Amino acid sequence: MNRHAQSAVMFLLGATLLHAGSTDLYLRYVKAGLRPLLLLSGAVLIAAAVATLWYERRGTDHGDHADHGDHADHEGHADHADHEGHADHADHEGHADHHHREPRVSWLLVLPLLALVLVAPPALGSYSAMRSGTALQQAYGYDDLPATGPLRLGVADYAGRAVYDHGRELRGREIKVTGFVALDASGRPYLVRMALNCCAADAQPVKIALTGKIPPVLRPDAWLEATGTYTSERTKDPVNNGPIPYLKVTSARPVATPSDPYDETWNN
Repeated sequence: MNRHAQSAVMFLLGATLLHAGSTDLYLRYVKAGLRPLLLLSGAVLIAAAVATLWYERRGTDHGDHADHGDHADHEGHADHADHEGHADHADHEGHADHHHREPRVSWLLVLPLLALVLVAPPALGSYSAMRSGTALQQAYGYDDLPATGPLRLGVADYAGRAVYDHGRELRGREIKVTGFVALDASGRPYLVRMALNCCAADAQPVKIALTGKIPPVLRPDAWLEATGTYTSERTKDPVNNGPIPYLKVTSARPVATPSDPYDETWNN
């Protein structure tokens, strides 16, 4: 891989990062708060590619000018050091070839580019969720909830209030929670969101067990808006014995996959 190829790869990778950061594609890989850093990385890669190409062309232009001068000087002294001139020319060519030869491993830079362009992986779903223990953690505190009307809560928000705040502000309220469906080995249904600390590689599930008027047919990974009420009933995650609260469902309806499939109410 020569410098021109390196510049092209860096430019394409930077452009791909800018494209991902300017659309919802980046949400498949990192949390929403990292968008500015992603866009900045793309811009830096493009700037580095342009600078590399400019310096390479500038060096080539200077080299051509020096070669013309050397050629004129060589004609004036050809009879004096013909053999030494041939040796120096061979050494120069060998040195130039060695200088511009880049390691072939550099082509591995193309792999993340191809992954971003050709592969848009789906968000992590029920398969990953049921093989990982719930990552529910106690928050430092909870914001006050509206005094009237139904409560729209994230999975982690409801689960944290139900377990660690003992449903203090949830009792007697209509609650709406959205997540994807997961079923354990016994067929017990859960409503799940995958929570991110940074990126999809460290995603962990937060789960709510469902009881009450559950739809007769539930398809894993289907997104569901469950409406129900708080119940003090709990269970333990079979993977890590973490606490999982229940939601007593009064109605449920399928919904489209949200643009950001990961839960932004994660507290760590």
